[in-house]
Amino acid sequence: MTGTVRLPRITFWRTVFWFIMAAAVYATYVRFVDGLGSSTNLSDEFPWGIWIGFDVLCGVALAAGGFTLAATVHIFNIEKYKPIVRPAILTAFLGYLLVVVALMFDLGRPYRIWHPLIMWNPHSVMFEVGWCVTLYSTVLSLEFAPVVFERFGWRTPLRYVKAIMIPLVIAGVILSTLHQSSLGTLYLILPTKLHALWYSPMLPVMFFVSAIALGLAMTIFESWHSSRAFGRHLELPLLSSLGRVLAVLMLFYLCLRFLDLGKRGVLNLLTVGSIETYLFGLEIALLLTPTFLLFWPRVRQSPLALYLSAVMVVLGMIVNRLNVSITGMERGSGVSYIPAWTEVAVTLGIIAAGFAIFRLAVQHLPIFEEEEKDEPVSAPVYQMAGALGD
Repeated sequence: MTGTVRLPRITFWRTVFWFIMAAAVYATYVRFVDGLGSSTNLSDEFPWGIWIGFDVLCGVALAAGGFTLAATVHIFNIEKYKPIVRPAILTAFLGYLLVVVALMFDLGRPYRIWHPLIMWNPHSVMFEVGWCVTLYSTVLSLEFAPVVFERFGWRTPLRYVKAIMIPLVIAGVILSTLHQSSLGTLYLILPTKLHALWYSPMLPVMFFVSAIALGLAMTIFESWHSSRAFGRHLELPLLSSLGRVLAVLMLFYLCLRFLDLGKRGVLNLLTVGSIETYLFGLEIALLLTPTFLLFWPRVRQSPLALYLSAVMVVLGMIVNRLNVSITGMERGSGVSYIPAWTEVAVTLGIIAAGFAIFRLAVQHLPIFEEEEKDEPVSAPVYQMAGALGD
């Protein structure tokens, strides 16, 4: 019958998605009506919680695949990775936009977020991070612009953007290097507060190296889910080669971590039965296991094993960022911090919105340069995201 409106099917993951978004909307209302004190478990002794530890520190690192893959294709001219560049840039672009959204929740006066752009404080690491994130978000929008221009057939602006693509990518690499490392630099001013298992003069280097590794892991993660959700052929040879690079990066990162612990003479802390030791052990186990697995060719050639290895890297790096920002700070602050449900609801809402926007972008924009003809295969995480569109 003509004129019939087809309603989206009610599925388990769509129900979960809308439940999360409803909780996030209510938590947002509580945050901006009642303030930080009523909507969070933050305090003057512990002012940075999950909104900084996860939404910002993890969010920026999870988006590192954009500059890594863009540099690989456009600067180093390794064309074989071109099919996975656009999804990586989309992931990075969404990641940075959602980081800004998360900052609006954490700032006491979010309407002043523009102040660092005109009220300069060049001696502040946060000033440098703010400017770099702002500029890199602009660079990402320009790197992503060709997708929009192709969709609407705007050939003239498309030609202009492509003409400046290499300078844009170079600028993106520089800006990403600066702020990925500077997020670690933030914690160098806390030698007496941050636990010795995580405080190190090498934190800026560790944050940068781990961000590159995390960006590669997220590219594998996103590619696997995209292939299942949108019925696309999995670019296994490309992802397998990324897995080999990821293994080398992870080995370098872990060696750097333990050499640093030894040089600072704090390896004996690993024998202390404390919550910090246990969470440090969890972090290392999540990172060490996939590092060994990814050196095995059979693992890299198995889509599921490669995917699970990437998931462990992602989880391990998330635990690392949370250990630095929360676990390592609790003892020095003299408080125990557990996020309020409203903090968790906002964070889950931001993650769910990211999945949903990614799905909508793939449905309506040429994210994948060579579209496949296969029917989509269901994937739970993207079924949840699909609640915004069918």
